[in-house]
Amino acid sequence: MVKTLNLAYSYVNGAEIAFPDIELTPGEHLLVIGPSGVGKTTLLYLLAGLLPPLRGTISIAGTELNSLTRKELDNFRGKHIGIVFQQYHFIKSLNVSDNLRLRQSFPENANDKQRRHELSERLGLTEYLNEKVMSLSQGQQQRLSIALGMIHRPQLILADEPTSNLDDMNCVKVIDLLKEEAEICKSSLLIITHDLRVMSHFQNRVML
Repeated sequence: MVKTLNLAYSYVNGAEIAFPDIELTPGEHLLVIGPSGVGKTTLLYLLAGLLPPLRGTISIAGTELNSLTRKELDNFRGKHIGIVFQQYHFIKSLNVSDNLRLRQSFPENANDKQRRHELSERLGLTEYLNEKVMSLSQGQQQRLSIALGMIHRPQLILADEPTSNLDDMNCVKVIDLLKEEAEICKSSLLIITHDLRVMSHFQNRVML
């Protein structure tokens, strides 16, 4: 499902970072853990096709990202990859339902009302569908961020520091939600974090 080989990235200041090879089978979960500043988010952006690698290859669902044009990469990401960003990416002028509908329809995905209803119900968002996103609590915004990353049933889910601002109880809840939704969608799940509390929830781990 996901395979990287000899992957490296160069920062603007010329500093280079090389990443360990990753091989993730369909439906498999992987935790990438390490302290701040070692390139965890950079790795996630590389896997999502949001940054070009200095060298090496990234293959997702049999497609090598390096071979795609920018437009093809945008379409591939929109169909096959779900991203739960550390900083929430909402359209602030829209309500919860419209944010989900907008993400669901890009690119060329069906406007599946039943999918929105089922996912909102599982994530405890049903009663907030008509609320503006900025009126939600932090925990509700986190669940919406997860919903936006999963609404299109991606083959690969990438989560960037999903528990960094949460207490212990909500940390466990978010990890359980991510794993549960990944299993329902039969998606591979890769979590990037420095949060040591998450380690006990994953047997498959890579240290940076």
